[in-house]
Amino acid sequence: MSTNIPLIWQAPAWPAMHYDPVRLAGELARAHRAQGVVEGKLAGLGFEQRLELAAEAWSQEAVATAAIEGERIELAAVRSSVARRLGVGEQNGPDAPRSVEGLLDVMDDAVRERETPLTHERIYAWQAALFPTGYSGMTKILVGAYRRHTEPMQIVSGRFGRETVHYETPPSERVLDEMDTFLAWFNAVTEHDSLVKAALAHLWFESIHPFEDGNGRIGRALIDLVLARESGDVSRLIGTSQRLLDTRAEYYAQLERAQHGDLDVTEWVLWFVQQVRASCEEASDAIDAALAKALFWANHRDKVLTARQRKVVNVLLDAGPGGFEGGMSTKKYESIGGTSRATASRELIELEEMAVLCRIGGGRSTRYYLNIEGWGPAEPTLEQPSD
Repeated sequence: MSTNIPLIWQAPAWPAMHYDPVRLAGELARAHRAQGVVEGKLAGLGFEQRLELAAEAWSQEAVATAAIEGERIELAAVRSSVARRLGVGEQNGPDAPRSVEGLLDVMDDAVRERETPLTHERIYAWQAALFPTGYSGMTKILVGAYRRHTEPMQIVSGRFGRETVHYETPPSERVLDEMDTFLAWFNAVTEHDSLVKAALAHLWFESIHPFEDGNGRIGRALIDLVLARESGDVSRLIGTSQRLLDTRAEYYAQLERAQHGDLDVTEWVLWFVQQVRASCEEASDAIDAALAKALFWANHRDKVLTARQRKVVNVLLDAGPGGFEGGMSTKKYESIGGTSRATASRELIELEEMAVLCRIGGGRSTRYYLNIEGWGPAEPTLEQPSD
């Protein structure tokens, strides 16, 4: 087993993390501009649309933060639980397991109670909510309390017998003192930019690793809390966990590098701020799609569509510009609408005649696209694959 263990906890001045503000300045400015764009675009949406976007973003975030830890949870169950919590969308879907409800409780508390101080008791409750049975998988763990092992925890990867130790946490007898210091800093007004504070808080908490399990999900909830203190409910749309899942290997590598040595965390903070900016840009794209969808239905409010036609059109709208690969065919319509080939063909022709859809090609190569400029194929061609 590798014994190259980073022992940053030997540094007596901890948490004297330092970073180069000059190197961060440009990326921080870009990230905050991206946040401002999200807030500005949201102003163009109605209340229900904002709730729908928040619900979907929250659902995807819950699935992502669990997936980072290798846990797969059902998106449909998460969506129905989130819909009930926000009072929007389809609320009669499948029930989520207690552990998933607990994760949503934690994420909700981080945003709704953003001005409430973070205490030992509150963070105990967060961890206990993640493990309502007292078990992590098949292993019984200590819940609602910091770890009590006498030896430090080791963060490892690799198969049994050939593990690589990436990091060794402080011993358990030091955890309470370390968390006292962390919580005092977290609750205090500091000179740090909010995005910098989120980066530092996540790194610091993950380095203490105070619980037997659940540290990653709680550490990402701390990011949510810091962002919510700055942006309020708008922060629900900024999918940092989704972004960290998409870059998981680099995420772990950046954390590990920051946990080695001299406490200069400039690279970690810079990388983290870049991920927040990317998350904001993705949220901005989602808002653009919602605005386009609202405008589309406003332009066609005088059209009488069947429930099946409306469903298919919404599928195309949800896919976004170029998102529905290959366009809508009769066969796809038949499958999505649950109808016959003849009915699918007739209803597609009706949608074309109402100028809801536009047609490209002919015969078995016929494809339909939304009648929105720029949403069809860049270079229409008759050489579409047949169904």
